[in-house]
Amino acid sequence: MKINASLGALAALLLAVPAVAQAPRGEHPLRHPPRPTTTAINAADAMTRVYVLADDSMMGREAGTRGNVMGTDYIASEARRLGLEPAGDNGTFFQTIPLVQRGVDPAAALTVDGQRLAVGTDFVLLPSVPGAFTFAERLAANGAQVVYGGRIGEPNLISPEQAAGKLVVFAPPLVNGQPSWRFFMAAPLTGYASAAGVAIASLDVTPEGARGFLSSTQLMLSRGPQGPVAAPAGVLLTAAAAEKLMGRPLAGLEVGAAGKTVSGTAAFAETPVAHPARNVVGILRGTDPRLRAQYVAIGAHNDHDGVSRTAVDHDSLRAFNSVLRPEGADQQPDTPNAVTSARVRARLDSLRAVRPVRLDSIFNGADDDASGTTAVLEIAEYLAANRPKRSVIFVWHTAEEKGLLGSEHFTDHPTVPRDSIVAQLNIDMVGRGKPGDTEHGGPGYLELVGSRRLSTQLGDLVEEVNRTGSHGFTFDYSMDADGHPQNIYCRSDHYSYARYGIPVTFFTTGGHFDYHMLTDEPQYVDYDKLAAVSRLIADVAKGIGDRPERPVVDKPKPDPNGQCRQ
Repeated sequence: MKINASLGALAALLLAVPAVAQAPRGEHPLRHPPRPTTTAINAADAMTRVYVLADDSMMGREAGTRGNVMGTDYIASEARRLGLEPAGDNGTFFQTIPLVQRGVDPAAALTVDGQRLAVGTDFVLLPSVPGAFTFAERLAANGAQVVYGGRIGEPNLISPEQAAGKLVVFAPPLVNGQPSWRFFMAAPLTGYASAAGVAIASLDVTPEGARGFLSSTQLMLSRGPQGPVAAPAGVLLTAAAAEKLMGRPLAGLEVGAAGKTVSGTAAFAETPVAHPARNVVGILRGTDPRLRAQYVAIGAHNDHDGVSRTAVDHDSLRAFNSVLRPEGADQQPDTPNAVTSARVRARLDSLRAVRPVRLDSIFNGADDDASGTTAVLEIAEYLAANRPKRSVIFVWHTAEEKGLLGSEHFTDHPTVPRDSIVAQLNIDMVGRGKPGDTEHGGPGYLELVGSRRLSTQLGDLVEEVNRTGSHGFTFDYSMDADGHPQNIYCRSDHYSYARYGIPVTFFTTGGHFDYHMLTDEPQYVDYDKLAAVSRLIADVAKGIGDRPERPVVDKPKPDPNGQCRQ
């Protein structure tokens, strides 16, 4: 638990209370010693594995950290013990992805009339965002003439010929008469590739979250040196910075009006992460010589969100979220009132009656996605004793929480021929789904996403296995609806496969008030449910693996490099 020394001493004292005494009715203990696992998929084995993966010692398993290395070491050791063949890099179970910290070089600055415009304060450099906008990644304005380009979204913008070699300042578009930061919705700027750069005076009206994202470093796959791009470099800047560049306010300026001259550079820089970010990849060979060169892929993500900079009272946070933030990080908290405040107080009092304050700073990710990681291990152990005719490739992806980066890298650089993968079954958050977690929750509740988006046969097969295998699940397809605001189809690792036309099914028991919170811990997981979902998916994998033919793709394939839209 990474907190300051005084809080650490206090936390150590509080956590010295015996674990069993801290577990209210309906919860598992805070600690659970690991036990040997068996071939059968069962709750006891699932419990052992989740408690290992989501232990505080794993430090939240954030990609690129020591905690994630520890988590992937454990997964690889289990894969080896179960008899899987290594299918990562160089005969190992690990496929290291080129994860880097990427942000604007802190030395970046622009200078006008001897005044320095600071990156992050006066301006931010715009990256390229697939499906939204494209910019060159280095702005070099060494003595460039500043010129006013007009208001984005209006018809009389400066021509590309007038803009050549100049830094073009644009006024932001208007939405309902008010300046908007969404310049990319109003007009493409790629036509100004011959300009030194384009600067949109909308930083003042850019939402805090978007501004913070653009101003901070991000974990991402290394792009390496970028070749020429048919687009200008782009920045967002404040109205005050735009006025300095033009020498006067933008209001009333004519298109093409000359401003000052500007010097300086701004560019993105990449720094390798401190520890390797690794997919874990293993293969179970099929029994049929004709079909074993084809693969059923089964996956989950091995990472979570690491360690918080501050520690909070675990039970207070959980009591608050259970009442005022029932979808966890997927929603803003409701505003408390007398009734809801009393409910929070009552829940916290009930917890205080059985255990003291516990400070918490680790995002354990028990459901997200130690549950899925565990399910894949359970399925691997079961299938090792019940091999299908096709081979099975198990991939525990890293950096899903950073934007599906591990699965993106694996599907861009697969360790088996990509077209030999006949289907992918993705497992993310399968340890909850009780009535208190979701509106229609219960033992048979399970959400499916994407099962018929590429292959009708795959969706039908999942239904058939559930029915003929007496698994007893009632599938909820509501999250799979086109245009659903949560966009789940695009938010987990299955989409990295689907973008290449590989049929997928995403299995999840859904969101809850511990989602992406410090309170997502092993004692709240429903292990009977986790085991039941794992048994269903194992039977689905066996059904796909034993079919004479691969599932037919009868729906349009997406552009693998396009933007996902559910």
